[in-house]
Amino acid sequence: MAVCTVYTTQSLNSTCSIYTPTKTHLGFHQRQVFFYSSSKRSSKQRSNSRPFVITCAGVGGDSQTVVIGLAADSGCGKSTFMRRLTSVFGGAAEPPKGGNPDSNTLISDTTTVICLDDYHSLDRTGRKEKGVTALDPTANDFDLMYEQVKALKQGIAVDKPIYNHVTGLLDPPEVIKPPKILVIEGLHPMYDPRVRDLLDFSIYLDISNEVKFAWKIQRDMAERGHSLESIKASIEARKPDFDAYIDPQKQYADAVIEVLPTQLIPDDNEGKVLRVRLIMKEGVKHFSPVYLFDEGSTISWIPCGRKLTCSYPGIKFSYGPDSYFAHEVSILEMDGQFDRLDELIYVESHLSNISTKFYGEVTQQMLKHSDFPGSNNGTGLFQTIVGLKIRDLYEQLTSSKAAAPVEATKA
Repeated sequence: MAVCTVYTTQSLNSTCSIYTPTKTHLGFHQRQVFFYSSSKRSSKQRSNSRPFVITCAGVGGDSQTVVIGLAADSGCGKSTFMRRLTSVFGGAAEPPKGGNPDSNTLISDTTTVICLDDYHSLDRTGRKEKGVTALDPTANDFDLMYEQVKALKQGIAVDKPIYNHVTGLLDPPEVIKPPKILVIEGLHPMYDPRVRDLLDFSIYLDISNEVKFAWKIQRDMAERGHSLESIKASIEARKPDFDAYIDPQKQYADAVIEVLPTQLIPDDNEGKVLRVRLIMKEGVKHFSPVYLFDEGSTISWIPCGRKLTCSYPGIKFSYGPDSYFAHEVSILEMDGQFDRLDELIYVESHLSNISTKFYGEVTQQMLKHSDFPGSNNGTGLFQTIVGLKIRDLYEQLTSSKAAAPVEATKA
């Protein structure tokens, strides 16, 4: 879809010429179409006549890009979720070919994933000088974020900036073309109401402080060589801004994946066994919450036994209606972990509205990525299910848009 602005109107009996694309100050591409009247006019009329100019900001496909927002704090599993999501649509997600090797963007056949860190308005040095963290809205350019996400949704290519996580600097921009599905992931996808209104679906990864601390230790000590003291200091420094600017976004999410310590082991403090809740908002268009056994009922289920191998402390599922930030929701919960992923199909067969295309698709996806973090517990299971629900939402949106012109011609 192209967004066009008409500057001067003239007769529709006209000829047309198309000029080469130029760039706007907002970093998206436009082209101009000039229409010249071919009707006969007096010499006075011809001398005063001007072509009218239609400026078309890019040229896209027949349907708009579907935009998904994923919010979470740093180190809370966004990257793993993105890999599961893009796998549902097929094709590996890779950085733009021939571009900046430090690009944060991932592109597959269907999806493009943009990291919202690229909209930092301050580099690492600038944030240090001003005494702000990357979580602070003043360190981010929400105007540019909004304009570029809106442009991509309308089928317009943009020149998106790059925040270099290695150097802490803002690198030259890269061209991003409108995909079928655009995922914006990061700290603030639902913070700005303008950006929030562009989202077709939104997810929040809500990791409890105890679990977040364990994960950050594992990642930052093992993979980045940070000391335990520096990790603790980083978490404490970020907490006020996280509480003020990041955590409140979960009230706007269509689905929340909440990760908590287990309740199956009394006074557990190791964080190895997790209790995960999938909180699904009711009444979201093109999205039907998943349910266990009987929709709308309150269910508690311990499936361990002959059909599901469970070592200590076992597995417990629960499901039922609830309220979340004054919204009606359905909550599916899993506490514990799987010993054998191939047996997951027993659990899958008792879940409904999971938007699979064939029997056992959830289990297949989980087995396919058994090496991903969380594959033996509810984080991997619910991320996979949400990925399938997003695929279903995309297919419903595209089919409804395709049907709209047909219905219009009938009318």
